[in-house]
Amino acid sequence: MAETAAHTHGPRRRIDRAWAALAIILALVAIFEPGEFWNTVIFTIGAMWHTAPFIAFAVLAVAYLRASGAERLVAKAFQGGRVRMIFLAALVGGIAPFCSCEVIPFIAAMLALGAPLAAVMAFWLASPLMDPAMFAITSAALGWEFALAKTLAALGLGLMGGFAVMALSRSPLFADPLRSNPASCGGCCSSKKPYEGAPVWKFWQHADRRETFGQVAATNAMFLLKWLSLAYLIEALMLRHIPAEAVAGALGGTGVTPILLGALVGAPAYLNGYAAVPMVDALLAQGMSQGAAMSFVLAGGVSCIPAAIAVWALVKPRIFAAYIGLAMIGAVLAGLAWQAVA
Repeated sequence: MAETAAHTHGPRRRIDRAWAALAIILALVAIFEPGEFWNTVIFTIGAMWHTAPFIAFAVLAVAYLRASGAERLVAKAFQGGRVRMIFLAALVGGIAPFCSCEVIPFIAAMLALGAPLAAVMAFWLASPLMDPAMFAITSAALGWEFALAKTLAALGLGLMGGFAVMALSRSPLFADPLRSNPASCGGCCSSKKPYEGAPVWKFWQHADRRETFGQVAATNAMFLLKWLSLAYLIEALMLRHIPAEAVAGALGGTGVTPILLGALVGAPAYLNGYAAVPMVDALLAQGMSQGAAMSFVLAGGVSCIPAAIAVWALVKPRIFAAYIGLAMIGAVLAGLAWQAVA
């Protein structure tokens, strides 16, 4: 479950930050680099056109899962034996198409009902890193091998975190994890609540589910359009202005240092999962190592604001610190593994 679209509710409509940033950057290019303005626009449009089939697949896949109610299958990740729960939670977390804050009330209820923190940690570590939309976008820009490796790394990171918490479950660190008054997501998610009961695979036979499909598809299409447009615009500027030798010197090579730097840089540099893909594509073109790229997307994905808020909102700071620490360790290990085989 990576970051997906969000709504702003209430009578006041705020200026969308992504569209505002896009307009500001284009205006600055027009003022300071007028000769490169149309080249920048053409690069952005061309990159969007290349990615369009993958965007369409991602949008339709997520809308189908939401309209059919298949997302309710995530509850099964928290049923059964503890080891089984950890495996299933990591797997479901890596493919469920929820935005990070949509799972807050669900996870709060699971923890309140006694679901083990180990399974919740497995779910939370895997969930920001991959979903059907993220796999499609990553495959388009970085290749299916990288997308598959990231999917396996997301699963591995969830399993590592889940079993680490299970091994230390009796320690004071993981005792009493919930805050006294868990925060909400602040109304940032879709107004459509998940359907109850078994999935209805032929959702088009129900008017309300057809409406859900249309709303989710439109919302996510706009979400991907704005963020990927901004990301490709930034990619064009990076390729033009960041010296390739500087990137190659800091994040290239085969040692451990570039992978550590990739994980450390990933946290503050990460916009969201979709916008990060073109950024990584540009960095790879300028000499970033494959291992550093993997550690960058994993550490950045878990520490990005929506994913981090989803954890901070519910659990005490020591649990949050463990979440970030496990993410960094897993990102570095995955980067070393990918560097060895890429």
